[in-house]
Amino acid sequence: MIGILSVVAPVFLLIGAGYLAVWRGLFADSAVDGLMVFTQKFAIPCLLFSGVATLDLAAEFDLALLGAFYAGSTTNFFIGMFGARILFGRPWPDCVAIGFVPLFANSVLLGLPITERAYGPDALDANFAIIAVHAAWCYLLGITTMEIVKSGGLRGLATLKLVAGAMFRNALMIGVLLGFVVNLSGAPIPGVVQDALDLMIRAALPAALFGLGGILYRYKPEGDLWIVAFICALALLLQPAITYTLGTTVADLTQAQLRSAVVTAAMAPGINSYLFANMYGVARRVAATSVLVATALSVLTATLWIALLP
Repeated sequence: MIGILSVVAPVFLLIGAGYLAVWRGLFADSAVDGLMVFTQKFAIPCLLFSGVATLDLAAEFDLALLGAFYAGSTTNFFIGMFGARILFGRPWPDCVAIGFVPLFANSVLLGLPITERAYGPDALDANFAIIAVHAAWCYLLGITTMEIVKSGGLRGLATLKLVAGAMFRNALMIGVLLGFVVNLSGAPIPGVVQDALDLMIRAALPAALFGLGGILYRYKPEGDLWIVAFICALALLLQPAITYTLGTTVADLTQAQLRSAVVTAAMAPGINSYLFANMYGVARRVAATSVLVATALSVLTATLWIALLP
């Protein structure tokens, strides 16, 4: 167990370094915004583009893999939404935003580096397959449900425009889509371009993890602790448990697929869950506090899930 913790710990030490640097005034809050713009709009899209462009779609884009992962995340969304309504009496728009928090696992900033450290850089193909449809599915489900509860029914074309806008303004999604274009067309990436991409990719995750720590410093843990605990249990325990169960029984995933799916499912909610709540102006404090608390707790829970995996 200590050996596995030493695999996970450096990722969270980088996050902690960013948190500490901003807290002590060693790194300006405005600089955090610039760093996150660089990582999320440039460096990480390059990482996702390269990963999807070179992905063996026939081997890795497996419906059983996606089913095992997204069954867990979708279950989280509905349990989170109805739990917020039944257990905590929140208004319906709050409930949708609260359900979105355990739906949107941090598959990129946490899932990729932890999987890579645990199993090596060649173990990420299944991660990229999951990430390729992650934002699309989460925004489709979240925005559609929110528009239904806000307007009293599905508004057809207006809802589709909101979903498309949320996805196609997202630089990560653009990187994934361009990767699919190159992959499906068979167009070669010139060597000099790939070398430039590799330079960006090497900077992507370390810089993003440091910046994530700075972002988390803004989210002070306050209030709503029972509902935050409820969200953390869904995100860190229930979703990976569902993915593990389906992956080892119904889906019969390979060892590599199971590792990637369960580790990704076990990650804390991503910053996008707060951005979704902020977009609609509901449950922002719950979303922000849940991201912070779950990220801290995932040091231990990620270690436990990796220990359980073959």
